[in-house]
Amino acid sequence: MIDRLPVVIAGAGPAGLAAAHELVSRGAAVDIFEHLDKVGGIARTEVYKGYRFDLGGHRFLTKVPEVQRFWADIMGPEFITVPRLSRIYYRRRFFDYPISIGNVARNLGLWESGCLGGSYLLARLRPSPVEDTFEQWVTNRFGRRLYQTFFATYTQKVWGIPGSEIRADWAAQRIKGLSVSSALRQALVGGSTVKSLTREFLYPRLGVGQLWERLADAVQRGGGRLHLEAPVTAIHHDGARVTHVEITRGGVSSVQPASHVITSMPLTQLLERLRPQPPDHVLAAARGLRYRDFIVVSLILDVAEAFPDNWIYVHSPDVLVGRIQNFKNWSRAMVPDQRYTSLGMEYFCSMGDHIWSMSDEALREQAAREIVTLGLAAPGQVIDGTVVRQPRAYPVYDGTYKACVETIRSWLARFENLQTIGRNGTHRYNNQDHSTMAGLLAARNILGERHDVWGINTESTYLEEDSTNT
Repeated sequence: MIDRLPVVIAGAGPAGLAAAHELVSRGAAVDIFEHLDKVGGIARTEVYKGYRFDLGGHRFLTKVPEVQRFWADIMGPEFITVPRLSRIYYRRRFFDYPISIGNVARNLGLWESGCLGGSYLLARLRPSPVEDTFEQWVTNRFGRRLYQTFFATYTQKVWGIPGSEIRADWAAQRIKGLSVSSALRQALVGGSTVKSLTREFLYPRLGVGQLWERLADAVQRGGGRLHLEAPVTAIHHDGARVTHVEITRGGVSSVQPASHVITSMPLTQLLERLRPQPPDHVLAAARGLRYRDFIVVSLILDVAEAFPDNWIYVHSPDVLVGRIQNFKNWSRAMVPDQRYTSLGMEYFCSMGDHIWSMSDEALREQAAREIVTLGLAAPGQVIDGTVVRQPRAYPVYDGTYKACVETIRSWLARFENLQTIGRNGTHRYNNQDHSTMAGLLAARNILGERHDVWGINTESTYLEEDSTNT
C-alpha cells in the first residue's frame, strides 16, 4: 500500500538504490539519504585525476535471473565481458588461480606438493568431529597442511584474527566449491580443471560505480529524491512504528516524516541512532559486533602494462598489502592515458590500528615500496597516488556475532515499518546480487508482499559456483 508520506531510505548503496527503484516504479514517494558525496557505498568508483578505481573487486555474476535482468536493464551496452585472470603471491612466487598441478610442483616442489596431498587424504579419513571455526572447516575438507600453507597467513591479514576465531559460517558462504584449496585438491588428487571458477564476468565499462550511478539517475527520473552528504543521524519511533528521522546537512539538522524506513547502515549505528534507544542488552549486542576496515592506495605507474592479472592475492606476511587490483585489466576505460597503469593496493585494517593510523603520505610510500618488493613494478615507476579509507567494510564472523545479531533481530521485529538490509544492515557478507535482491524484496514488503529479507544469503553456497550468467 502506497502512503502519502515518503519512504525514507538510509543509504544509497546497492540495496538502498534497488529498493528505491522498485518503489518509484510502483508510484511511491521516496527520499534517499546518503552520508557520502556519491552513491554505491563500498561498491562505488572513485576518481583521481581521471583515473577511476573501485574499492575492492566487484564482479557482476549471479544465479538469480531476476537480478541479472535488473542489472542488464540498467547498464545496457555499457556492460562489458572481462576475462578473469588472478594469481596468489606466496613464498616469493606466483601461483595460478585456479591452481594447476604443474604450477604447484614447480613452485613448491614435488615433495611439498605430495605432503599437501597426503594431508588432504588424512583429513578425509580422520576429520575433526568439531567444525565450529573457519580453521576446522577448511582443515576437514582440504587438510591441515594446505590450511597452514594457503589460508592461515592470509586469513590473519584480512581479518586481523586467526582462523580459529572465525566462525565456520563464513567459510561455508564464501569458499564452497571454488576456493584455492578446492582447486589445489583437484590438482593434487586428480580431476579436471575446477569448472566452478568463472573464466569471465560482466563489468561496467567505467567501473562498478557506473551501474549504481545509473540506477540513482533512474530513481530520480522516476520521481525519487536523492540527498548526498546527508546522513540520517536519528530515527524516532513510538515503540511500534518509526515516525520520523533526523538528517544533518552542513551541520544543520532537519526532520523528515516517514511512512516506512529502509536502512542499510551498520546495525551498530542503527541501534545507537534510535530514539528512544533500545534496552541496554540490545545496545550491548550492537556494540559487540565487529567490523574490518579497508584502505585502498591507488598508485599510478609510468608503464603501459604492469602485469596481466585482474587482481592478485598477497599471502606473504612480508608485506602489509593483502590484495592488488589492476584496474586497466578490468576495463581500459578506467585509465585515461593508456601509456600509464593504475593499481589498487588494498590494506585490511581496523580503525585505530597501525595501518589505519598511517598518514596518506606514509601509505603511498608504503604501497610504492611494496609493489617494487613484490616484483610488480620497477623502482621509479610509481609517479602518483591517492588514498581512500572505508570504515566498516566487512562484518566479522567472530565467536559472538551470531548471538549478537539474533538479539538485535528479535528486538527489531517489533517495528511495523522498519527494515534493515544490505551487508552491514544484516551483518552478513553479502555480494552485490544479495544486496540487490534484498532491496527489491524490502520494497515489495512495503507494497503488500511478505518476504524475509534476513533469509537472503543464508544458504551455504557462493554464487560464483554458477558461471552460466557471466
